[in-house]
Amino acid sequence: MKKSIFGFLAIFLISFSIYAQTDMQPAVKMEKDHSTGEIKLNFLNTIILGSIELGYEQFLSREQSIGVELHLNDRFGYNSQEGNRNFDASSVLVSYNFYFDGNQDAKLYLFPFFKYRFGDFTEAIDGITTVTNMNSGYLGLGAGYKWVFNDKFAFGPYANIARGFSSEVNDRFSAVEFKAGFSVGYRF
Repeated sequence: MKKSIFGFLAIFLISFSIYAQTDMQPAVKMEKDHSTGEIKLNFLNTIILGSIELGYEQFLSREQSIGVELHLNDRFGYNSQEGNRNFDASSVLVSYNFYFDGNQDAKLYLFPFFKYRFGDFTEAIDGITTVTNMNSGYLGLGAGYKWVFNDKFAFGPYANIARGFSSEVNDRFSAVEFKAGFSVGYRF
C-alpha cells in the first residue's frame, strides 16, 4: 500500500513539475522580481512532535499558489507517543493558497486543503495490543501569516482544522483534527 501511494505521489509531482514549467511559468514571468516556488519545513512540529513536514508551493501569481506537503512520522493532532503508544503514519497534503492584501513583505493567507494519512496507530493497554488503521482522507481549512525577507526567505505561523472521513479513526480519536505550526521556507 505504501509503495503504491509513494509511486502515485512521485508520478503526481513529476506531472505537476512538467505542467508548472510549461503552462504556469510564462504567466509568472510576466511579473518582475517575483518568486515562482517555495520549499519549506515546519520546524515547530519537528521540534515538538518529531514529525518532519516538508512542503513545496508553486506560485501562480503573487496572490495564489498550489501547495504539496509530505508529513513523515505524522500524528493525529498533538497526541503523544508516550508509554505503549506508537504512530507509524505518514500523510500527503494538497492545498490551494490565497494570499490577501498586505505589503510586499508580509501577508495573511487562507488555504483549503485535502490531506490523506496512511499507516497505523498501535497501543498496548493491560497487555492487550490494539492497532488502529489510520488510512483516512481529511478536508480542511487553514490560515496563516507569512513574512518574506529579501524576496527569498519566508517564515510564519499557521493553523488548520480538518474533518476526517474514517469511522475507525473517528472512533479512536476524533472526527475533527486541529494542527498548527511555524514554517521556514526558501523562495526561488
